[in-house]
Amino acid sequence: MLETGIKGKDTVKVVSENTAAAVGSGTLLVFATPAMIALMEKTACNSVMPFLEEGCGTVGTMLNVKHMAATPVGMTVTCESELIETDGRRLVFKVTASDEAGVIGEGTHERFIVNNEKFQNKADQKGK
Repeated sequence: MLETGIKGKDTVKVVSENTAAAVGSGTLLVFATPAMIALMEKTACNSVMPFLEEGCGTVGTMLNVKHMAATPVGMTVTCESELIETDGRRLVFKVTASDEAGVIGEGTHERFIVNNEKFQNKADQKGK
């Protein structure tokens, strides 16, 4: 059963492959905003996986986040998520990313619970 308060935590080391210069979101060798967003989605997704029915997963549908500080190559970014709202299949998380110097990003992330097979089939049909 999904209830508010479920928490998640994940980390990633900043390397050249997840910098703004590498992913095309800028030219600097700092942790890319798209990489931060991916870490936030992954953390929230993984936090609720053990509580879902077999064959179900979640898909991200909305993010409202700020990237407030740069993180250079070599530092580690830690993301924490907390499920703060449930409404049927809709899940809302508070997400925060920090490096060793402090908070670098924060906001909210919305996900929806889906039947994996049904969702994938529908997406596959779109391409035909």
